[in-house]
Order: sequence, then structure tokens, then C-alpha cells
Amino acid sequence: MPAEPIPTPNDTEARSIDTQNTDALLVDVLRHRIGKDERAAKPHDWFTAAVLTLRDRIIDRWMEATRRTYEEKDKRVYYLSLEFLIGRLMRDALSNMEMTGEMEQALRNHGFDLAALEELEPDAALGNGGLGRLAACFMESLASLDIPAYGYGIRYVNGMFRQRIDDGWQVELPETWLAHGNPWEFERRESSYHVGFGGEVVGSGDGVEWHPHEEVEATAVDTPVVGWRGKRVNTLRLWTASALDPIRLDAFNAGEHAEALSDQVRADSLVRVLYPADSSPAGQELRLRQEFFFSSASIQDIVRRHVQYEGDIRTLPDKAAIQLNDTHPSVAVAELMRLLIDVHGLEFEEAWDVTRRTIAYTNHTLLPEALESWPLPLFERLLPRHMQIVYAINSRVLREARKAGLDDGAISAISLIDEGGDRRVRMANLAFAGAHSVNGVAALHTELMKETVFADLHKLYPDRINNKTNGVTPRRWLQQCNPGLTAILRDTIGDAFLDDAEKLVELDRFAGDTTLGERLAEVKRANKVALAAHIRELTGVRLNPDALFDVQIKRIHEYKRQLLNLIETVALYDQIRCHPERDWVPRVKIIGGKAAPSYHNAKLIIKLANDIARRINSDPSVGGLLKVVFVPNYNVSLAERIIPAADLSEQISTAGMEASGTGNMKFALNGALTIGTLDGANIEIKDRVGDENIVIFGLTAEEVAARRADGYNPREVIEHSRELHQAVEAIASGVFSPDDPHRYTGLMGGLYDHDWFMVASDFDAYAAAQRSVDARWEDQAGWRKAVVHNIANVGWFSSDRTISEYARDIWKVM
Repeated sequence: MPAEPIPTPNDTEARSIDTQNTDALLVDVLRHRIGKDERAAKPHDWFTAAVLTLRDRIIDRWMEATRRTYEEKDKRVYYLSLEFLIGRLMRDALSNMEMTGEMEQALRNHGFDLAALEELEPDAALGNGGLGRLAACFMESLASLDIPAYGYGIRYVNGMFRQRIDDGWQVELPETWLAHGNPWEFERRESSYHVGFGGEVVGSGDGVEWHPHEEVEATAVDTPVVGWRGKRVNTLRLWTASALDPIRLDAFNAGEHAEALSDQVRADSLVRVLYPADSSPAGQELRLRQEFFFSSASIQDIVRRHVQYEGDIRTLPDKAAIQLNDTHPSVAVAELMRLLIDVHGLEFEEAWDVTRRTIAYTNHTLLPEALESWPLPLFERLLPRHMQIVYAINSRVLREARKAGLDDGAISAISLIDEGGDRRVRMANLAFAGAHSVNGVAALHTELMKETVFADLHKLYPDRINNKTNGVTPRRWLQQCNPGLTAILRDTIGDAFLDDAEKLVELDRFAGDTTLGERLAEVKRANKVALAAHIRELTGVRLNPDALFDVQIKRIHEYKRQLLNLIETVALYDQIRCHPERDWVPRVKIIGGKAAPSYHNAKLIIKLANDIARRINSDPSVGGLLKVVFVPNYNVSLAERIIPAADLSEQISTAGMEASGTGNMKFALNGALTIGTLDGANIEIKDRVGDENIVIFGLTAEEVAARRADGYNPREVIEHSRELHQAVEAIASGVFSPDDPHRYTGLMGGLYDHDWFMVASDFDAYAAAQRSVDARWEDQAGWRKAVVHNIANVGWFSSDRTISEYARDIWKVM
């Protein structure tokens, strides 16, 4: 819990009353809603009682905020995202409701520790990486800024997967976060909608009707999202699916028991797993069905609410701002058009105007495979009416392009239909065409959008692309995860930064204060001791808290270049063994992240990390100077432990490939220095903290593009770098995999043959940058000064600032 000001007698009396009230409510909930008395109740009973007691307070604010929105006829923001990586909610809600102290004391009265009970809450398995965590930060900031909003997504039963490491290999297991229910959520049976698939489109009077072959029922499940100081409580609305007829009794009674339940199983598959593998046709179909399921239910809900309270569907853009978080909900453009035309009777042009003025689109990637496109036969079979609408939109867009004088190549790139050999529906182009705003999430990313994936659409609609650099909520990622640091900041610069993170800049003038530097170092070491204990419990590996904690935690992907980190680790290991006479800086390499189940190379990189760790950690010749640990099942709660303990933040993606990153912001906010490329938000972090307070290396995005275009020869680069060549050959020859000497031959061969992600090209610069980090670390006074400059100057990367920009420039709600 963050440090609190010294209470006055009146404050103390008021807090005592609050604690007594909370204690009484807690016991009442325990008895009458859990069904246990104080003596029989187990820790999980007290946890649930604490959540329900807190939830009762939240509900009052929730209802008040909802009533106020209707009374004031406010415009609402609707944020559609396939992921919401919200993590645990109890500590976040207690802090934002300013109830931590009273709940802590109430539980202590009964012999329970709040922090211990918080550990009983499972992480909600509703996301995977940065996209979902950003959505969670945005929802919290929307409430903190008193902006009425709904988040829309899917209530995944088993999430993406729970990662276990067996003999160094990733094993995917189902998440079981809902095994004992979820005390935060409320089912809304009145908010249920039919979502159709397949069938045919038939004429009906002057229009058409879609007769789906299959329908499922989407039912809303709501979770309250509490803003800072309880200013507003918004709604995270997640959809669950059920068959219209959950069991066909005739088939069941005929002995066809499994077949009788097939409709329910089919519906259930929509909400079971996040990102089911799409390497098979069945997997692709499930992905598309999922995306349409949640998009359709969400759009139907938005339209229903608007018509119910405003009457005229034509005023939808005045009362609703729909934001598509990446390409996953892009089909919402066609679904809104369908409802406006087929259900509400608007003509195409009027429906298109309403749709465009209502919808905005955030792009999060320049990777072609992540922009999503669907085989046209699959799309047309599953969504025949939407296919007609996509063709109609495409016709309109291509006419505009022809009228604007674009050439055939540009028109082909703009088309919503890829007319190549495997005809596909381009979902990113649909989202771009159907939105009045298309934003990137960092300055470089936004410029690259204009120059690469959306170059021709940008020519056609030159005012549509804009930048909104990502941010993170400072409540969770500073106040809650790092209370020791927060207390020091409050002592040094006061409390203003709690309400406005940009006020952290006041800390900058204290950068030379040695006493402050020592206090920050003490808190950092305490965080490292706590993390070391947790990692030992998880993995059995002992870590030295006085070593430099070098951390790379993120989704495992080749462009994020965990492989570069690992190869440099091997090179460092070799150098330490060859030159024991040098004064090496003790270093702990902490790596974590999940690989997509069907991503072979990413899973192989996880195995390599564990093979390297096993070899190095058991080698007495390095004398504890180097340790490597892969932390399994990386999630929000683990990040909340790791980030406050990090000394060095690895943000080493291939330049031009990371849209923004938000881990880089969290680490800097918690006093870690960044080693990184000029990619994503690293560039803006560098501009804020100063060149001397960040470690930048490697090719720029322009240099990467030029090297690829000019015929890059990675084999030559590898053979001319002694350290790189030795490390790559050691890995390829089986030094780290004696049980399977050829395990990494193909992975290393990819570096020699093409090295698309420029691992070899950036290696020498990266290794030199790491040795400069060693030199900085040995000058602890200088290191601490740089830490202060980082903390002080990254308050701008608050999601409150980002959301304020969306609200002002895109949604027009501020």
C-alpha cells in the first residue's frame, strides 16, 4: 500500500469508524453470503467475503455513474477488443476506492493478512500480451477521467493457455481461472442477442433478409471497472455463448448422446480459448466465428441502447464512439452497416455516413500476418450478407480511388479484396475504409503506417491517420506494484503525481541528491530480494539480489529478438570463462513470455533459453557472475513482481517492427534503465529521458529496410564477428543441447541464410551496448542519477494522457 500522510486526530477517528463499518460488513457478508462463521471460514472464504464487501461499495458508485450518464445524455465510448488482460482486481479496486487501509485492518482483526489473501485471486485469463494489457489500462483511465465507457470482449473460460515448462519445453495447459466462480461479475440475461452464421440472403420487398443456418445466443457478463479515487465506475461487458437448444432430446434419447450436445459444444468453442491455432481450416473458421460473435453482439448492444434511449438511429455518431482495438473486430464495420440497412431501413449512403462517423480504428502492427485477412470462400460461407456489404463498400472505395487519380497498383492495394491466387478479404482495409480516424500507437509506427501497409489508403484519405502514443496506468504500474518507491516519491515531491503522473517531472531536480539515490537503491534491492525469493520458489534457481537484474519479459516472437539476447548471453558466458581475470559485473538474465502454440521457432527459443540456463547455472567456472532464468507462465501478477525489481529493461526489437511497446514505459517508471533499438515508443522515451539516460544501439528502421532491399548477407556478418560466430556455432553444434546436438541447427541456419530480423546485423552493437551497461553499473552514483531522470520524465506515458488525446481528437467527449 502506498505511504499515507500522517493522520490528524479527526482523520484517525474517521478511519477507525470506517474500519469498524468495514469489519461489520465483512462479517455480515461472510455469514449471510458465504455461509460461514468466523471460526469455520477458510482463507478463500475471507477472500471472497472481502471482494463482495468491496464490490458492494463499488456497485453504489457504478449505479450512480450510469444514472448520471443517462440523465446528462452523455456520449459514450465503446472499446471493442479481443483481449482485456486485467490481471487481479482486488488490490486495484481497493486502491482506487481508497479502502486499502480499512480493509487491511478489518482483516487483521480476524487474523488475516490482506496481501496474503490477494494472492488467492487468479489472474483473469482474458488476454495474452501488450494489446490486452493496453485495453485494461485504457478502461481504468477512462473511468479515472470520468468518461462514460463500455469495454466489449469475450469471457474466455480457458484463456490462451497456462504455460508449464517440462524439460525446458513449453507445455500448454488450460487456464482454470473460473473454476471457483468469479465474484466480480454479473450476468445480464436481459442483454442477450442472437448471432448468426451461414445460411442465405433472400429478397424481401425492396430489401433483403439474411436467414442464418446457425444461431447462437450471446449473453452479457459485466465486471465493474473502478477509476482512481472512485470518480467513475465503468463497465467491462464480456460475452458468453450458448446454443438456442442446448440439448436435442430426441437424439439423446435415441442413444446419440454426444451428437445431442453438439450444438452446445459448438457454441461453447466460441468462448473457450483465446487465439485458437489457425494453422488448419477449422482453426481459421473458429477464429473468424469468434471475431464475428463478439463484434455482432457488441454492435447489437450498442445499437439497441441508442435506439432505446435516443430513438433516432441517425444520431448514433453523436452519442456513440466505437473504437476498434486492432483488426480483430473489423467485421463490426459490416455488421453495423447490416443493422442500419436491413433492420433500420437506411439507404446505403446514409448508413455508410453513420458508420464512418461512429467508428474509429487503432492499428497495432505492421506485420502482414497480424493485419488479418480471411479466405473469401470461408468469409462468404459464414457471413453471406456481410460479404455482399463488403463488396458494396469496396465498389464505393475503388470508385473514389479511381476518381482521385490513383494508378492500378494503388487501387489493387486499396481494395478490400485481395484478388491474388488465394482470394482473401482484407480486414485491415475494411477497418480503415469504415473509420473516420485511424491511429498508430507511437510516432514512428504512425509514420511507417503511412509509408508501408497503408501507403495507398493514406493517399486516398490523407487526413485519416493520426498518432496516439500508448500509455500505462500509473495506479497499477507504480502505486500498487511498487509501494516503496511510491512512498519515497510522495516524501520527495508531494502527492500531486498521484492524480497527474506528469507531475513526476518535479523529481528531476533531485537527480543529484545522493540521499534520494540511496533510498531508491534500498527500495530496488528490497524488491529484488522479494523477486529472488519468488523465483526460487517457482524454479529452484538462487539469484543474487546485488547482481544487475537484466529483464526481458514479453510475448515470444522472433521480431522481439529474445534470440539476440540469448546469443549475447552465450557470448558473455564464453568471455567470462576465457577471461576470469577481468572484473565482470554480476548479472542475472530474467526472461519470460509465452509462445503461440503453433509457432515452432518461438517455442524452440524458449527451449534454448532453458538449455542455456541449465548449462550456465550449473557451471562453477562463472562463479555466480552470470545466472539465467526463464520464468514460467508470465502474466500480469508476475509482471507486477518483476518490473519493480528490474535494473535493465530489454526493448531490443528489430527497428520498425514494434508498434509501440508498453513494457518499456512500465520499467522506466519503476527506475529501470532501457537498452533498446530506435523502435516503437523507445524513441519517445529517449526524447523524454535524454540520450545519456538510455542505452540505444543498432540499425534504424530506415537502415533495416535499406539492408533488406540491398541484398543483406548475414553469413558474411556472422563470419566477421568472432564473438557472434563462436556463440552461434556453439548453439548450432549442440554445446547447449547434448541430448540432441542438432536441435538448434535449423534455428541458427536461419541466421546464416536470411536473418530477416537482423539479429546478426545488430549483434556487435548490442554486445558493445551491454558492456557499456556494465561500465555504468560500476558507477552507482551515475546509475542512480539516471534512474531518477527516467522516473521523473516518463509520467507523460500515462494512459490518462493517451485517453485524453483519444477523447479530445477522435471521440469528441472532452
